[in-house]
Amino acid sequence: MDAAEYCRRGREMIDYIANYLENIEQRVVYPDLEPGYLRPLIPSEAPLEPETYDDIMKDVEKIIMPGVTHWQSPYFYAYFPAACSYPAMLADMLCGAIACIGFTWAASPACTELETVMLDWLGKMLNLPECFLTGSGSQGGGVIQGSASEATLMTLLAARSKTIKHAKTSNPEQTDGEILSKLVSYTSEQAHSSVERAALLGGVKIRKVPTDNCAVRKDMLKKMLVEDKAAGLIPFYFCATLGTTPSCAFDPIYELGPLCNEENVWMHIDAAYAGSAFICPEFRPLLNGVEFADSFNFNPHKWLLINFDCSTMWVKNQADLTGTFNVDPLYLKHENQESGLVTDYRHWQIPLGRRFRSLKMWFVLRIYGVKGLQAHIRKQVDLAKEFESLVRADKRFEICAEVIMGLVCFRLKHSNELNQKLLKKITESRVIHLVPCQLADKFVLRFAICARTTESRHIQLAWRHITQLTFELLQETIQ
Repeated sequence: MDAAEYCRRGREMIDYIANYLENIEQRVVYPDLEPGYLRPLIPSEAPLEPETYDDIMKDVEKIIMPGVTHWQSPYFYAYFPAACSYPAMLADMLCGAIACIGFTWAASPACTELETVMLDWLGKMLNLPECFLTGSGSQGGGVIQGSASEATLMTLLAARSKTIKHAKTSNPEQTDGEILSKLVSYTSEQAHSSVERAALLGGVKIRKVPTDNCAVRKDMLKKMLVEDKAAGLIPFYFCATLGTTPSCAFDPIYELGPLCNEENVWMHIDAAYAGSAFICPEFRPLLNGVEFADSFNFNPHKWLLINFDCSTMWVKNQADLTGTFNVDPLYLKHENQESGLVTDYRHWQIPLGRRFRSLKMWFVLRIYGVKGLQAHIRKQVDLAKEFESLVRADKRFEICAEVIMGLVCFRLKHSNELNQKLLKKITESRVIHLVPCQLADKFVLRFAICARTTESRHIQLAWRHITQLTFELLQETIQ
């Protein structure tokens, strides 16, 4: 493919993508097929001779699209949003063309420096304390990770290293292995499974803190810290959650933060979904207490119209990361690395290579502006409130958690078995797509506003569909 054909095919692809997204609600949101459907449809080996672009695009519709779950459909209400916008897609095209691997400042200065500035831009939009911003002259700063899971693992490993060094200072005779066997991390029983996985990868114990109304309370965390210290263990890391996956609950970090500071426990804040909403002044109080945290993370690729992957993480002290992950072979050295003027993000992440992801942030923040992004968040919260009001008006249903943002947790006022049957009907109908969660002992349906193009008419249609299936289900139980 030469430049001339690339230009022609590029225009065709842009038209294809725009047509796909603008007409996506005409596609069935959830695929109707069995595992293994794809292998019989494609050859068992790569072609020896070149094939035509036209044939490939025919196969996209014939083979790929039937197996796609359409996350950008306004009838997709599962999980949390996967952000998607035209400015972000255009920036990704440019990123692919530049094709730099920005592991050091020298590898591509703009790749590093734009990321540093964008993390400061976004930090100021969130009104983060200056200690997290690079431009303020503090020791903190921000970085783009691939996911919130990576951010949790990175901060847990940094906290582990910091704690081991501190313990050896007070007792040099201890080995790393002896100290490691005593380390304990903590998180909410409502926290994402990635926190438990980070502890598994980090080789440390983890305890899940029981919650009150889906949130960790200071007294319970303190009780567990005291118990573990009395048993000779070393509490070292607590992951607080702002916007839990099951119900979008919020840990009171303004209470938990001071406790962690007193106990020398690293507090990391995972706000993967909800963090985007903190750019709106009315939601910013939910972040009060961030000044006590050692690190903070959220995913603009969920709700801030920046396509995956773009997970932003800030730390109070860069040295906590770079001191843990700094491996410096000769072939990666450059003359500016000791100047104090540049950042080498390879020390801030698990992989060495990194894409020019900050381009997506730059395009989206400039084209939408802060006000445009705030309007997007507020619109989706309003749609969730609209769905909540429909549920509350039907006496057969109940709301199972406070609706704060774009997630509604609801269920029939019946057994878990009946609610499971309702979800099965919804899934098999393939008109809308939902997933469940477990709150206490209840099987609950989650309805998350996800697609950028979701409007009131889609919410109304979804509710009519749910109530129709409910009517059919209840009739079946009577018979």
